[in-house]
Amino acid sequence: MAAPSVAEVSAHRDAVETYAVVGAGAIGAYVGASLARAGADVTLVARGVHLEAMQQRGVRVLSDRGDFQVEVKATDDATADGPFDCIIVALKGHQLAGMLPTIERMSHANTRIIPMQNGIPWWYFQRHGGPLEGLALESVDPGGRLANAFDPDRLIGCVIYSSTELEAPGVIRHIEGTRYALGRPDGGTDPYIAGVAAAMTAGGLKAPVEADLRSQIWLKILGNAALNPISALTHATIAGMLRDPSIEALIREIMTECTAVAAAIGIELPVSIDKRIDGARRVGEHKTSMLQDVERGRPLEYDCISGAVVELGRILGIPTPATSHVHVLTRLLDISLSV
Repeated sequence: MAAPSVAEVSAHRDAVETYAVVGAGAIGAYVGASLARAGADVTLVARGVHLEAMQQRGVRVLSDRGDFQVEVKATDDATADGPFDCIIVALKGHQLAGMLPTIERMSHANTRIIPMQNGIPWWYFQRHGGPLEGLALESVDPGGRLANAFDPDRLIGCVIYSSTELEAPGVIRHIEGTRYALGRPDGGTDPYIAGVAAAMTAGGLKAPVEADLRSQIWLKILGNAALNPISALTHATIAGMLRDPSIEALIREIMTECTAVAAAIGIELPVSIDKRIDGARRVGEHKTSMLQDVERGRPLEYDCISGAVVELGRILGIPTPATSHVHVLTRLLDISLSV
């Protein structure tokens, strides 16, 4: 990764003064370290041996684009250092509700929130318009807790096209992709989101501001709804799944169902299923984040992905048999991991 220029650093320092990353695991620490290497004031929120390593040695990123190491503030109690101008929430979807009191204490009246979750985000139907305006999916936001907690006008959505792994405490292995697409729920833009994009770009990331982030969300769901749960169930890498013609056929079936649900709410995907699968194939022998969670015995993030597709299909009258079958098998796997 090329070092940021003086002009890039100066441009984004005026946009925001302080960042916090809640959930500084593989993705969160990578983004936080990238911001910090460009001079941003960043605090990483983590726990355990990973936190201890970051406090002692900073964050080391290993990447084919160039390794780097950066000292960065790290804590298990960011409420003591806040409030922050921008909070990047890099937690799994099912972890968010439990962190609401902490995030509230870390915020001031104008704090921007950037949720970096897979699947359908809780804010998806806020500032959406049409008959589904304000819809809160139970699979994503039970009881609408998140929708009620966050002002959609202070949200910056984010779709991640980046693969990273926590290789060791304090050490992030960047595997592929640096794109973090940004967008407001209303599709507009303002100096703040432009400043965040500049800060991320200065740190070596790609951060385009999208007027239609929802189509990017569905493009990501195509892969997450098909590849993640199947990899968790079979322990196969992405390349391993796509080498098996029967599994590839199932992946295509799930992607076709997701495309139909997306089309029913007015989303035209920017690439075909063939291109989406070709892109996944190029990632190679990578373990999906859900498979990594299985191997570590962690709760799985599936309700906001396949669960949301199934729930929306039911609301809209779109059949989703393949997605539904894989979803319930993944739920059983998740239950077995918690026993």
